[in-house]
Amino acid sequence: LFGLMEWVMRQIGCIPTQKYVSDLRLVQDMEYCFKTLKTSVLMYPEACYSFDGTATTLPAKMGILLKKYGVPVIMIQTFGAFGRNPLYNELKIRKHVPITAKATVLFTKEEIKEKSVRELTEGVENAFGFDNFLWQKQQNLHIDQPFRADGLHRILYKCAACGAENQMEGRGTHISCKHCGKTYELTTLGELKATEGETEISHIPDYYRWERQQVRQEIENGTYKLDTDVDIVMQVDYKTFYRVGEGHLIHDNSGFTLTGCDGKLHYTQKPNFSYSLYCDYYWYEIDDVIGIGDNEVHYFLFPKNHAPVAKVRLATEEMYKLFKAKKLPAAKE
Repeated sequence: LFGLMEWVMRQIGCIPTQKYVSDLRLVQDMEYCFKTLKTSVLMYPEACYSFDGTATTLPAKMGILLKKYGVPVIMIQTFGAFGRNPLYNELKIRKHVPITAKATVLFTKEEIKEKSVRELTEGVENAFGFDNFLWQKQQNLHIDQPFRADGLHRILYKCAACGAENQMEGRGTHISCKHCGKTYELTTLGELKATEGETEISHIPDYYRWERQQVRQEIENGTYKLDTDVDIVMQVDYKTFYRVGEGHLIHDNSGFTLTGCDGKLHYTQKPNFSYSLYCDYYWYEIDDVIGIGDNEVHYFLFPKNHAPVAKVRLATEEMYKLFKAKKLPAAKE
């Protein structure tokens, strides 16, 4: 977005940065806002879209950042935004879903000074624990649009009945497996209910966690691999995006390897590079996208085999955890 609206966003005070990349300049810009401009800074500390309506992985050094600045921290939490426009639902708005917001003081200036970095980090992590599907059920909020399951296969890409991947299709009010025929209704309260037989997993965040466990097992076995041709869009400045052609992307326990542009492009990204991965659905109404890159260049990649980008993000996060725990096995040839 910054690349297409740079002038406007700078005028309203937006600070540019790359997602999931260590950025000392961003830290300095924030310090300038606090100490020189004497203004507040609005942060989205997840920096990651929620696919399943629950909190995504937070940066591990949030406590250090808060300690460095020593300013009060106010948290603004919205309710209903995910239900109104979940990322998987192909940009279709559920107009009758109400949206509210609540502001709370997470830490006062005195508490920032008194608490340890670990206590601050844990406080932020606890505050960001949420489950939008559970909230919907607790609020008895019925979402009855006939398109509510459109695109649901983008997050529920693996069949819980037969285990087939990339065979699920969410359409209308149901999601089905084209391999075994298993079909579930997405109820008006946001739960899955099998049209016939057992409902293996009814709560969508539980289903997503099951997929995470399946991916982790592949990584531990050394069998996880994404191998696909991609269309490539690059960002090298904050002015625009550049289509540069086609390439090939491999993701395994060694990390990402991107090649292309008639041999002119070769980029690698190790498993310890970042705790998460930028992915988006129907990016600028083009297609599902995977984003990798560093402070110099960012690549937006569109898999031609329609590989589930949710699985790639899960794999990136689990590889990072295993690498940090020194338990990441080598990729199998």
